Amino acid sequence: MKARRPWGWPLVPVYGAALAAKDALRAAGAVPERRLRWPVISVGSVSAGGAGKTPLTIALARLLAGRGWVVDVLSRGYGRAGGGIERVDPAMEEAARRFGDEPVLLAERAGVPVWVGASRFAAGRAAERRASGDDTQVPSETAVEAEDEEQSKPPICVHLLDDGLQHRGLARQFDLVTVTKEDLDDTLLPAGNLREPLSALRRADALAVREDELEEIADRLRGLCGPDVPFWTVRRALRFPPPLGVFGAGLRPLAFCALARPEGFAATLAQAGCGVVDTVIFPDHHRYAERDLAVLSRVAKHLKATGLVTTEKDAVKLSPEMRARLEAEVGPLVVVRLDVSFVYESPVVRALESRLRAAHAQGEQVEARVR
Repeated sequence: MKARRPWGWPLVPVYGAALAAKDALRAAGAVPERRLRWPVISVGSVSAGGAGKTPLTIALARLLAGRGWVVDVLSRGYGRAGGGIERVDPAMEEAARRFGDEPVLLAERAGVPVWVGASRFAAGRAAERRASGDDTQVPSETAVEAEDEEQSKPPICVHLLDDGLQHRGLARQFDLVTVTKEDLDDTLLPAGNLREPLSALRRADALAVREDELEEIADRLRGLCGPDVPFWTVRRALRFPPPLGVFGAGLRPLAFCALARPEGFAATLAQAGCGVVDTVIFPDHHRYAERDLAVLSRVAKHLKATGLVTTEKDAVKLSPEMRARLEAEVGPLVVVRLDVSFVYESPVVRALESRLRAAHAQGEQVEARVR
């Protein structure tokens, strides 16, 4: 195992003990599990970031919506400045600040409603009220929890629970977990990036595994998750905007990002043939300010960069004025998109629709699987 933060090794047993205590409380029934009217598919990971949950959620939302399901996404909205329960409006000024960068990206790319709130149960109830036409107001979290649970639910509707593996207070019908080779070599927080031990993969109903890593890690994964959990292979592709594509920011662009695994972005750019001169790294979910633009401008001029390259997640945090300044001082700003798709869609559709239709058929009598 490797440690991203060696200073954190002494605290790993403390963190592990806290996880074990929570599991004991759940096993004793001391932690309640609440149910929404619509079935829930959780998309999650054992790691704190960088495993590809957001593009996977986008791919899943598009797949289900394309087959006629009414889909929405429930997100915590990490780092958001707004409060309460809100539906994400990506066109709003400073939307990323209000709703969080990932929810805005989800709303832009998935093409389905995205709801944010500290209580994703309350966010889900607000979404269900809106879909049923009772949208006179978004209820408070307390009011939502006290609502009558016996109301009927619309057909073929589903919530996608973004980053939901550890959000076990909300019942779900399916746990899709994305896992990478880096996860298997990582350790628990705070020394590493794992939120839970790898044994948590046994809670998965299916694992999403990158196409280029599957052969190398399949045997290790099988030993962790058991013999019956399917591996759903996903393909990742970096998309550069036309017409110049990979050369849109010239031959010597400077890359920048605020990601949990920035080295992965740099490596993907290199594999795509984008010859960046360097990568400026900011903390994950970092909110860009004028001082950051000054840093980028200074580094770009020092390295004689011909332009800038960044991710969609970073771009949603740049105002039009920020982008204009960077382009005026450095050169073209290219925003690359990471597309994720299922290599074999048929088994994904069969498994999910079977579970979801069974949940709808059973209605409120559906019993969530024991966690």
